[in-house]
Amino acid sequence: MDKLLLSRRTFLASACCAAAAPLVTPLSVAAMPGDNRLVTIVLRGGLDGLHLVQPYTDPLLRQYRPDLALDPSQGLLDLDGRFGLHPEAADLYPLWKAGDVGFVHAVSTPYRDARSHFDGQDILESGGARPSDANTGWLNRALSTIPGSQSRRAIDVATSANLILSGPNPVDVWSAQSDLDIQADEITFFKRLYSGDPAFAKAFGEAMGADADADSVFSEVPRRDNPAGIAKLAAGMLSGDYRIASFSIIGWDTHVGQANVFKRPLKGLVAAITTLKASLGPDIWSKTAIVAMTEFGRTVRQNGSKGTDHGTGGIAIVAGGAIRGGKVYGKWPGLKQDQLFEDRDLLPTGDVREIAAALLYSQFDISSSNLTSKIFPGLSLDLGSQGFLRA
Repeated sequence: MDKLLLSRRTFLASACCAAAAPLVTPLSVAAMPGDNRLVTIVLRGGLDGLHLVQPYTDPLLRQYRPDLALDPSQGLLDLDGRFGLHPEAADLYPLWKAGDVGFVHAVSTPYRDARSHFDGQDILESGGARPSDANTGWLNRALSTIPGSQSRRAIDVATSANLILSGPNPVDVWSAQSDLDIQADEITFFKRLYSGDPAFAKAFGEAMGADADADSVFSEVPRRDNPAGIAKLAAGMLSGDYRIASFSIIGWDTHVGQANVFKRPLKGLVAAITTLKASLGPDIWSKTAIVAMTEFGRTVRQNGSKGTDHGTGGIAIVAGGAIRGGKVYGKWPGLKQDQLFEDRDLLPTGDVREIAAALLYSQFDISSSNLTSKIFPGLSLDLGSQGFLRA
């Protein structure tokens, strides 16, 4: 994999130039028709799908989770009279109503039983059926099967190279671990040099994730755990000659005090999706598909620490103007004891790899034969069953 390790100085220069570009010309190479985008977000730690999209009309949920189950009186946002969206995800609700966000419940990779984060993430990113299949990433393998792929580029926005885009095909990597801290004297220099340039201050502030006020712009260093900032960077690259972006959001391992711990990564995920929409603009957003997926779900029953443990069946989030949202997809298995997987987990009724395969098919015209042989070997794929695909 070719790695493009951008320093903070390079990143800020690129971000500020991108922000200034619309003032120079309205022409964008990304505005060409048929230029689809795909963003994958890996949710590391095991997102609890039953906490994000709750089957609140099922009384068993509150029996299993007396401290975690919510209802509309507690801010849960009704989706379809059966499922409700966690109140911390309220900013996604307008996108849901507009058909730009959907959820696929009761999905998982083929991984079972051991419930190891490392093995689960390897399977999720390799697209295989076993941890031993984790040699290359499914998104990297997809690059060689995209028609006209020589004109398309991919960017891995990560603290280190992620498996999902690892492999023989060239991929650019922006690594937060390799960026350079801006020293105090450098901040002072920039502040003096550009104190009278509001346009630069605004662009610099956006790049650094700070307010556009001159003092705050030059007094804050971007955090490495800022999903909105990472999403803004990805959007800037997708607005240029990149077509595929991938990044991760951590913090979903909610063993203890889940009600509070869950809020921070969820806010980050919501901010990432809404930032992508705002930063890409309506034309590119209409050609963009986003999939957020996790290595496994969590136990149906809360534990003694008011959290949940590693499970199986989980949830995937699809978003973007290129998908048909506004619906909870997937075959719901139920919460009765005899319907649970191993008497503890939500039973997986769908393969999360099918979601990724369907989006690769719709966005880049990858053939079903390549999807089931080269990208996801052995996958049984029924594209017609993926209701979130736009015709």
